[in-house]
Amino acid sequence: MSKKILTAAGLVALTVAAGACNREATVERRDAAADTAIVAQPDPAVELQKQRDQDLSKLDDRVAALERKYQEQSAKPRGTSGPGATAALRKETSSDMEDVKKAVNDLRTTTPENWWGRYETAFKSGLDDVESDVRHIAGTRTLPPAKSPKVVEDAAGQPVSTAPFTSSRDRFVADMRARIDAMHKSLDNVKATGPRKTELTDLKARVDKLGDDLSHLSDAKAEDWWKLSTARVNDYIERVEHSVARLDDHR
Repeated sequence: MSKKILTAAGLVALTVAAGACNREATVERRDAAADTAIVAQPDPAVELQKQRDQDLSKLDDRVAALERKYQEQSAKPRGTSGPGATAALRKETSSDMEDVKKAVNDLRTTTPENWWGRYETAFKSGLDDVESDVRHIAGTRTLPPAKSPKVVEDAAGQPVSTAPFTSSRDRFVADMRARIDAMHKSLDNVKATGPRKTELTDLKARVDKLGDDLSHLSDAKAEDWWKLSTARVNDYIERVEHSVARLDDHR
């Protein structure tokens, strides 16, 4: 065999070998890129926990600022006018401060399994407080009855739904809506002037807020548990912030 033929064959072999190496390198880079992409994909559970931690941190900061404001207000000398009203408000606000801190701590142990029971309890408690104020300003021990919205039921008399949570949610919304409607009806019959009119206006706003919250809840899904739970605690903090601010108004 001539040297030219041997040289050509060698070049071909080198070319083939180089091509194979390039293909192997390309495949390796592609595999490495795929592995990196897989690793880079966020874990939904980790991301959710990260979001929860961030939300809790914001709530902690908000409560800490509220605590400082409350301590500043409490340290100020009391006025001479209206000491009874001021003392009652201070006592109520002090209780609210403890409750709001407990609400944030409870949120740390809230889970998809226990959130609904806690939400129901907290909502009912808030509604009971507003209802008590409505009875007071309306001068009545009971509120006028309100008819619950009609709920489609099955043969057993249970609301028709596609999931257990939906059934529980629909029953709860219907029951709370009936109570809220009764409060609206009672307040519509109240006539007030001066400071009492201001109290009446504030109370109507609180009842309206309950109604808005209930409307949002009527479309809620079980997977919304964290959003609903944090929104409830944020609303509570906001209400206590208003109470602390009112300490100055009653001095």
